[in-house]
Amino acid sequence: MAIFDFLKGQFIDVIHWTDDTRDTLVWRFEREGHEIKYGAKLTVREGQTAVFIHEGQMADIFPPGMYMLETNNMPIMTSLQHWHHGFQSPFKSEIYFVNTNRFTNLKWGTKNPIMLRDPEFGPVRIRAFGTYAIKVSDPGVFMREIVGTDGEFTTDEVAFQIRNVIVQQFSQAIARSGIPVLDMAANTGEVGALIAQAIEPTIKAYGLSLPEMYIENISLPPEVEKALDARTSRGLAGNLDDHMKWKAAEAMGQGGAMDQSMGMGFGAGMGMNMAQNMAQNMAQGMAGQQPPQTVASAAPPPPPPVEHVWHIARAGQTSGPFSKADLGKMVSTGEFDRDTHVWTQGQDGWKKASEINELAQLFTVMPPPPPPM
Repeated sequence: MAIFDFLKGQFIDVIHWTDDTRDTLVWRFEREGHEIKYGAKLTVREGQTAVFIHEGQMADIFPPGMYMLETNNMPIMTSLQHWHHGFQSPFKSEIYFVNTNRFTNLKWGTKNPIMLRDPEFGPVRIRAFGTYAIKVSDPGVFMREIVGTDGEFTTDEVAFQIRNVIVQQFSQAIARSGIPVLDMAANTGEVGALIAQAIEPTIKAYGLSLPEMYIENISLPPEVEKALDARTSRGLAGNLDDHMKWKAAEAMGQGGAMDQSMGMGFGAGMGMNMAQNMAQNMAQGMAGQQPPQTVASAAPPPPPPVEHVWHIARAGQTSGPFSKADLGKMVSTGEFDRDTHVWTQGQDGWKKASEINELAQLFTVMPPPPPPM
């Protein structure tokens, strides 16, 4: 009975894999002596593919499902066929489970800046980084080209190579796209699609696919970003004169607290100077000398008044602008009178010339029209 149980155990085998990691691409089913029994049950779950290797060669690939390894096209690996080997089969067979799920949130980025010629700024350097996802699309090719005999293959072992491919293709795609640097943020989706399309033939030869490719950021060197910020500030400032006035007012506001804290010191210093000047003047007066006159700094003249220019409306038509001197000449020729409507910048609507003090002076040299009969 014990011998029967032993022989029965040689026929029963359960082969399966439950992945408790988040980065394993390939896992080899470990069996003592790599011995696969006749009638073994192979369970392949969703998101997996099983690759059967017999005597160093790829024998079969199993998609998700449950299989009984007892068909004629499968190697018969039972110990019962080899009594003279003491139930130890000389044939070596292995089963590798390949994870066909999508592996997301893998990082990529440029180690060194990428040189390109921008249509607006000329030669510039940019950096970029983002994320991507990979998926095993052809387990057989992946096993032959990448994994080999590695018993446990993770994403870290292939991610470095894929990152290099992405960076290389990114450099070429961004240079060919002709997209200005300032417009790249609005076109990251388009650039990402171009890169994924360019990478696809390369990684397909590895048995992989790139279902997702994202560009999270494209940045310029800090010096260029600083110059760009200064240029943007100048654009937002608008009129340069108004901008300088605003900066000066801001500086005065920041200096107000300093002025208050130093006011007492200035006052004490001025008091001491006044006392010294009085004592010096008294001493010079007693000696018959005239005290020196303090020369006050001349105040700058006020700015000249702004001369207005005027538009006139007559018979539904407007004309101008005219200076005050032009209007004076028009008064003498009768082209301009007290009832003519005028307007200048800052005035609230059209008004008669006689209602504006500045223009009413033009009519004082002439008598007003006679009163009605």
